[in-house]
Amino acid sequence: MSSLDKMLSLLDLFDESCMSIGLEEAMSQADLSQATAYRYLQSLCQSGLLSPANGGRYVLGTRIIEFDRLLRRNDPLLRSAHGKIKDFGTRLSVNVMLCAYYGDKVMCSDQFWIDSRMAQLYERGKSMPMFRGAMAKTILANLTPYQMRNMMLWHADQIRESGLGTDWDEFRKTMAKLRDQRVCITRGEVFPKLVGIGAPIFDAETRVLGSIVFIVDETTLDAARQESLSEEILALAEEITNDIAKLSPEHAGGDVRAARPRKSKH
Repeated sequence: MSSLDKMLSLLDLFDESCMSIGLEEAMSQADLSQATAYRYLQSLCQSGLLSPANGGRYVLGTRIIEFDRLLRRNDPLLRSAHGKIKDFGTRLSVNVMLCAYYGDKVMCSDQFWIDSRMAQLYERGKSMPMFRGAMAKTILANLTPYQMRNMMLWHADQIRESGLGTDWDEFRKTMAKLRDQRVCITRGEVFPKLVGIGAPIFDAETRVLGSIVFIVDETTLDAARQESLSEEILALAEEITNDIAKLSPEHAGGDVRAARPRKSKH
């Protein structure tokens, strides 16, 4: 890793089980000397990404709050989806969740809840499994072959445990089948008794940006409602995708219909 990569990797130490870090964790994370680790921590503090805390510890800095505000105001995915999520959720009386991803993590970035109990399970910014649930599988199936191959190289055990393939060839075929179905439906894979019905969202160049998912209590979902919600989730994904394309200077006014990716050759 470059020096910059090593410094930024210190932010990877933070998760729900680790709310603060110290000098020793920083040294171990990126194989740094004490002096270098301290210098990196100070640089992150100066940028506002970290803040010093008691006992020589460091916590996430308030600059992140500023970034979150800018993200909410300017991110094409959030801007295009926010109003539509509320409209579809209200009309269909269904819980709606917008998901984004980076690396091997998928998370909720916006939501509309009919059932307030769902809000306790799916918080904005909370990481979710990359290999279970409609929110994740919808994104996973629409990654590039290069990205999917790296997933297999880095997370082969998790992929096998999730039933997505015992090797690269089987994983590739499973993803191709899911991609061609266009709608991903999962039952109880993240939380018991909840059904996810998801579809992918793309940018103007048909790169997957995230997924849009209806979260439904399985006791309220019969075959007719499942079919209806599958059609609605595709329509919602297509509306968001086309709005994102209109925000792109290169595709202003374009209607790319990118929610219908090309079928796999495999």
